This record gives sequence, C-alpha cells and structure tokens, in this order.
Amino acid sequence: MAIEIGAAAPSFDLPVNGGGRFALAEQLGKPVVLYFYPKDLTSGCIKEAESFRDLHAEFQAAGAVVVGASRDPVKKHDQFVSKYDLPFPLLADEEGSLCEAYGVWVEKSMYGRSYMGIERTTVLIGRDGRVAQVWPKVKVAGHAAAVLEAVKSLG
Repeated sequence: MAIEIGAAAPSFDLPVNGGGRFALAEQLGKPVVLYFYPKDLTSGCIKEAESFRDLHAEFQAAGAVVVGASRDPVKKHDQFVSKYDLPFPLLADEEGSLCEAYGVWVEKSMYGRSYMGIERTTVLIGRDGRVAQVWPKVKVAGHAAAVLEAVKSLG
C-alpha cells in the first residue's frame, strides 16, 4: 500500500547509527526528508547518500531534517556513515515495520528472479506531520536537489 499525500505520516521510533534513536514525533514543526534505500555500501545507495550529504547544509538552512532508512543493522549503518562522512542519521528498520508502514517493501525482480526488497522511495513529511510529497522508484541523479526544492516550497 503506497503512502498517500495529505495522510498523517506513520509514526516511528527506531535505532540509528551511533547508538541513538530517532522518533518522528520529536520532529514535529520541522520538515522531515525520509529516504528509503535498499542496502548500505552498494553503488546506487552510496551515490544517493552522497547527494543528500552534499546538500545537507542547504536542507538544514531550510529547517529540514534528513534521515535515511534501510533494513540494515546499526553496525552496518555505522560503517556506512563513517566511510562516507554522512551527517544525518540512518534508521535501522531490521524488522521491516517502517518499510511496511510506508509501503516501500515490495516484490522486485532481477534477472527473472522475484524477491522482496525496498523500493527506493523518498517521503517528505511536512511540519504538521502529514505527508507532503512522495517520490516512488527514485532515480538517484538530481533527486536530492529536487527534494530540496520541494522542502523550500513548503515555506
């Protein structure tokens, strides 16, 4: 089930790299860029993380919080953050509850084989905790810049 624009964003409180936790409820009043990616330390996911990293100061200037999410464990996130100097938290959704709640855990296929995985998706949650915009099936090139423009348009 895809997440709908205008709907209340499903709440979550999950562990993040560095041993902390990230709770959506604590972000009320700030736009939250929640981006889902398939796997730490893989080429497309590295490019996407780097693009959000490179624009991080601009997201902060716009008052937004950026957070990545995958089903990788905290330990793997710690390696990813350290190796690529990521300035934002990565949620460890090991049980998949966040992916299910946001409708990004889907059937995929590669080389004729079907499997379940995360569909690269970004959700912009407005200051009011409602879904402001959704980018399904993200193509990495230019994506972070497009999300930044959407954040700025929230005012």
